[in-house]
Amino acid sequence: MKVPERRQMARVSLRTPLRFRALGVASDKSEHFTEALNISRGGFYFASSAPLQIGTPIEATLRMPAEVTGNPSQEMRCTCRVVHVRNEPYGDGRIGFGAEIEKFQNVSAHERWMS
Repeated sequence: MKVPERRQMARVSLRTPLRFRALGVASDKSEHFTEALNISRGGFYFASSAPLQIGTPIEATLRMPAEVTGNPSQEMRCTCRVVHVRNEPYGDGRIGFGAEIEKFQNVSAHERWMS
């Protein structure tokens, strides 16, 4: 049985650097570095070894490509929620996660230098 497509925005298959941390998870306060494997204005898919579950809120910083925004590529900070987990591990032990963007804002040049 084929699962119906739930995405409302077109995804672009390209890799872009991604930095994220789980919000409200007492056991994991660390910042994780990986890359988004596909992206849209509404969400992205990434692989990580972080202990995330469906419903986990995350804060992520990533470069939104021009193909998604229609504007020059820019770094964005997003508040997101994990909406699906693909438990088949990649060769390096990471698993795949889909995140829905709930809110995003541009990251200023000053903030980029601070992080």
